[in-house]
Amino acid sequence: MIQSQQQMENLALEWGFLPFFRNRVEGFSIEEHTPEERWFSPEHPGPWDWKGPVIGEWRCAYGKFFAGKAGFVSLEWLPDFINWRRSQTPLEKMPPAARHILQVLVEHESLLSQELKKASGFTLSRRRSPEGNDGSTCDTLIARLEMATYVCIADFEYKISRSGQSYGWGVARYCTPEAMYGSGIAHCDRTPQESRDRILSHLASLFPNAAPAHLQRMI
Repeated sequence: MIQSQQQMENLALEWGFLPFFRNRVEGFSIEEHTPEERWFSPEHPGPWDWKGPVIGEWRCAYGKFFAGKAGFVSLEWLPDFINWRRSQTPLEKMPPAARHILQVLVEHESLLSQELKKASGFTLSRRRSPEGNDGSTCDTLIARLEMATYVCIADFEYKISRSGQSYGWGVARYCTPEAMYGSGIAHCDRTPQESRDRILSHLASLFPNAAPAHLQRMI
């Protein structure tokens, strides 16, 4: 069971892929390996407190990578993951508003979520969006960019009380994997299909009882 930040990071590094939430692959999540008292507790630090510091160790990327939900991918496996995911969602097939968001993010290198929304022409009330958008919210489009591995989360930033203590939910700071880990992170000598097969073979060795269709869905 995960009892510390280091244990959570070690599991992400050992498996290479670590979704945050329970899914159809039994045992393949932080949630299932976290004691109940550490999942949501004001008394005990837990995964919600540790996710930012793990990102800051620069050994795992973090974002909505798994069926639209958050999780880690180790830098060892990230090139193959990017190679496969981007082949399935080429940038030219993304909605124009999503490509615009990505362009804005590249120009600024990194932006907090609210900064990215404003810079991309979205209002925080969601009542207005850039011309030509299909009605998708900025959050939805960012999530699609994360699933396609064009965007990841660089950190979480918190409000600070008068006593100097952080509080509330952390605000995501977005960037591209290239800005975070260098342009070489997107380079892979394998074909996208070879990367897919390599990832699936690895996950099947970790979860031999999982249905192949469920593993395929996760990647």
